[in-house]
Parts: sequence; C-alpha cells; structure tokens
Amino acid sequence: MGAEREGGARRRPGRAMAYAACGVVLLAGCASMPDSGDLRDVESTPRQETQVRVFAMPPREDAPPSEIVQGFLEAVTSDDPNYATARQYLTESGSKLWRPESATTVLADGPEVKVPAGERQDRQDGRSGSGSYGFELSGTRVATVDDHQSYTAADGVYRAPVHLVQDKKTHQWRIDTLPQGIVVGKSDFQRNYMSVNKYFFASGDTGGQPTAVADPVYVRRRVDPMTQMVRSLLEGPTSWLNPVVRSSFPTGTALKKGVTSLAPDDQNKLTIPLNAKASRVSTKKCDEMATQILFTLQNLSPAVDEVELQRSNGTQLCVLGADDAEVVASHGAVKRPEYVYYLDSKHRVVRMAGGVSGTHADPVPGELGTGDVELQSVAVARDEHTAAGVSLDGKQLYVGSLVSGGSLGDPVLTSAGKDADDRLTTPSWDARGDLWVADRDPARPRLLMLKQGAGDPVEIKVAGLDGRIDAVRVAADGVRIALVVEKGGKRSLFIGRIDRDETNDQAVEVRELRSAAPDLEDTTAMSWAGDSRLVVVGREKGGVQQVQYVQVDGSTPEGQAPAALTGVKQIAASEDERLPLVAYSEDGIVRLPTGAQWQKVVKDASAPVYPG
Repeated sequence: MGAEREGGARRRPGRAMAYAACGVVLLAGCASMPDSGDLRDVESTPRQETQVRVFAMPPREDAPPSEIVQGFLEAVTSDDPNYATARQYLTESGSKLWRPESATTVLADGPEVKVPAGERQDRQDGRSGSGSYGFELSGTRVATVDDHQSYTAADGVYRAPVHLVQDKKTHQWRIDTLPQGIVVGKSDFQRNYMSVNKYFFASGDTGGQPTAVADPVYVRRRVDPMTQMVRSLLEGPTSWLNPVVRSSFPTGTALKKGVTSLAPDDQNKLTIPLNAKASRVSTKKCDEMATQILFTLQNLSPAVDEVELQRSNGTQLCVLGADDAEVVASHGAVKRPEYVYYLDSKHRVVRMAGGVSGTHADPVPGELGTGDVELQSVAVARDEHTAAGVSLDGKQLYVGSLVSGGSLGDPVLTSAGKDADDRLTTPSWDARGDLWVADRDPARPRLLMLKQGAGDPVEIKVAGLDGRIDAVRVAADGVRIALVVEKGGKRSLFIGRIDRDETNDQAVEVRELRSAAPDLEDTTAMSWAGDSRLVVVGREKGGVQQVQYVQVDGSTPEGQAPAALTGVKQIAASEDERLPLVAYSEDGIVRLPTGAQWQKVVKDASAPVYPG
C-alpha cells in the first residue's frame, strides 16, 4: 500500500523534512492529517533523486483512525528495508499476518481512502467509542507485481477493506485487517522500484554455448538491489518464463545462512557464499552460474567485474570475469551485426555497414541482390549468410544465400490472400536458424515456421490468440516472440512464449500471450531493441503517432524515448543497443544514433532490418 507522489501536486507544508546533507527524507504523513473533517486522498510528495533515502515517521500518539491509515500508506513507500515503521501502524496479530512481499498493486493514482457506504461520516475521527473502525481503499488498477517480482499490466477497479481496532489498554488505534502485499500509485512505484533483468539459459541448448535469456523483475531501488537480485536469481525464473529456460544453480541453492548483504570489494570483485546445495557442481556448471550472476548485475552500481562463488565452508567454487562470461554464454545478439539491410528503389536487397557513419550501400551477394525478384520486405538470418524475402505483391516467400552466385529457386511459401495486405508479413529468423512468418489470408490466417528456412512450413498454434497476426519478430534468444495482432481495425502488441518439444521438431506452440504496450491503441511497427525491450511505433487513444520503448512485461522502461519522427511506417533495432535505430518514414530511410537526432540516409528506399 502506498501514497502517490507526483512532483508539485497539492503539496502541503510539513509533509516531509529533507536532510540533504545526509541524503535522507523523512515521510511525516501524520503531520498533514486532519483531526476532523473530510478524508482526503493520499497526496503527492516531490519525486526525489535516486540517491536520496526516504524513511517514514511512526504513528503519532492518540492519532485517529484516518491518520493511522494515511500514515501507514505513507510508511510503505519509504526505503525501510523490512517495513519496520509501517508495522508500527498494525496490531501485533495484523503484523504477523501481513506479507508485504507477496504482491504489489499499482494504481493510476494514490489509493483513495473512503469510509464505506453505510458508515456514518461523523465517526471518521474514531470518537464513537465502538472500539473498531473500517475504511475502503480504492483506485484504478494499472499493474500487479507478484511474489516473484514479475510485472503484469492490469486494469479495472481496485477495492479493498482496511479495519482498525482500539487497544483497550493504550487506547491507540491500529490496523488489524488489511489486504496482503502493498498498494502504491504509479508515480510512487516508478520512484521506489526499478526493472532489472535476471538471466537464465534457453532450455533447448544442447552442447556448445548456451543462450542467455533475460527475465525482467522489479526490485526496490534503494534497498540493496544487488543482494535482492542475487536472491531473486537463486530462487529461479518467473512463472511465465520458467517452462522454456533452465538455471545452472542446483535446486535449493541460496546464500549461505547468515549472509544478509552483498557488495563488491574495491577491485569490483563480488564474493558470494552459497549453501551446501551448490558444493559439488562441476567447473563448467560453476562458470555458468557465475555468468548468470554477472549478466544479472551488469547494469547495477557499483560495478561488478568479477564474481567468486564459494562453498558453505568458505572454499572457492570458481572465479569468473565479465569478459569470460561473454565466452561462456551468448548474450543478446549472438554477434554484433555487420550490416543493416533495406530495399532500394529497384526493390532489391542492399546492405550498409552498421554504425553511425556513412550512407553507402551495396546490393547483397546472391540473387536477392540482383532485383530479378522484386521484394516488399526482407529478413536476414542472424549469421548474415542467408536471407528471406517476400515478393512485391506479398504473395510469395523466397529464401536465398548471401553469397555470390547463390541461386534463389522456387518460393518456399505462397499465400492465397486476394490483396497484398491479406498476404505474408515480413519474416523473422530465430537464434536456431528457423524462419517465422504469418499468412494474413482471411480465409486461413496462420503463423508458420520453416525449419532452417526450408522444407514444409509448420503451422504454429498460438494459444489465446484473438485476432489476426499482422507482424512477427522473434527475439535473439529464440524463446520469445513479439506479435502485432489486428482485431476490429486496431493493432496491439503481444509477447508470447515459444514452447518446444525437443523430441519432436513439429511440436512448437506459442503460449501465454501478454500485452507489451497496453497504453497504445494502435501499433504500426515494432522491433526488438535489447534483451527485454522493444521499440514501438503507435499511438495512444486520442493521441498522435509516437516512437517509444516498451518492456516485454508491459511496463515502461526508464530513460528517454527516441526523438520524435513523423510518418514512420517501419522501424528496425538491434538487440545490440549500441547500434542506431533505423526507420522507414516519409523522409525515406533514416537512422537515430545514441544521443543524436534522426539523420537522413537515403530517400528512395524502404523496409530496413537488422539481422533477425
């Protein structure tokens, strides 16, 4: 439960005292509470810089029920590691039953506190002598975070009761019944929590280099996030991702008993003592375990350049540096793409060196670069040795080698759709070298996969699909797929999990679709732009087209959105976030280097893509 903070909104004097020198803010919610009069919503306090710690004030002596509820809602938004101050607002039994870590409900605004219908408004100060009192918390739901710290977009009305009793000896009001978890406003959630990827390995890896898969979770920003993330990693993947990934940590592995905090030394080396469950792992497994930790902690501060894992008796299991981790497992794009590809004015595939300088492009080697078959879209395999193209009328799919003299052959797939918009989408290659495409034929809409880009297409079942697939992009890890689904003239972005039966190549299914851009009414284009991030072109209800980043779980990532660009029809990004965005707009092919504005590349061209 929490109070919503929005910079400058209805701030009242005395709400908080800031100690800038020591980086501490004390939440004094009780100082702003009336002893009588109407109840008010939990109001906003200014958004604080991330280095500022926020601590709550305990309940005031003889505070009325309304003030106790408001003070408690303030206290749970503080940086108190164990919510000790918040528990002072609860009865002893209420504190024992309350599990704040079990769930977080995010509301559009701070929770509204009301006297339930039927209660006398003149009793809100708790002076009726009844010895008990009730309120209702309400608001508009935005998202939920479960006990695995996994974020899920949500909607609808939230309502929950809060009950207080008056202690017979002390006559102090305390909360004895409340909903499990905490409830916070969206602004408080963004201030208190941050999204961090923890990493596991794709389940189907057999020998060779395993593929790392990002699993985003939300942790409290200023409550030892490094230790939080290590604990979360050891507990395993979130329930949504669990069926398609594995962890190299043996089941039951945890921090050694008594270890409460982790921090790197002055050489950026992090030592992690583990319990007995990990004491007999092989060197290979230990290196994979250390790699999971290094990938997970890569964006936290202070930096971690090396990890040492220890047995419960203090002896060393293994030591691994960040550079070595990149050798143990592939991370994001298998390798930095050499080129960005697009179609020139002759509808042939050309390529331009990836990066931020130069505009020169050459036709790709092989028949896809000759223009003999005019194309409307293209996808290049991640090894950049093979490409697939859809004919200009959208009807046929071709696969060809990107080597000189390579022949194209017959189309590997043909759509029966009557119009170009009812035929094949832009294809996409996964990390295994399989090719994905959707046929938009209204008479038989399908998601299809061609093993290694050849053979008979396999029709992929998409569980829970409600609409027609309008665009397809597979993540570099090969276990997640982004789909734009059209229904009733509106297009929405969903992320699905690719479940495979490793004993049967034909047994592939996309399951548990979840919205990745719930605020967008219409999605025009999208592309993966990181391990758990996509760049999306779309518009909100009543709004104009915009380019923005979204997380795979439907949350909004921190940082600036891409610079505005009008008339965007297609967009391309690489999982390697150092490479610029590339788009097809009313100005032709344009690109956006980091920290710069959009730059024109070539006017008469279309369909830009990075490998994938």
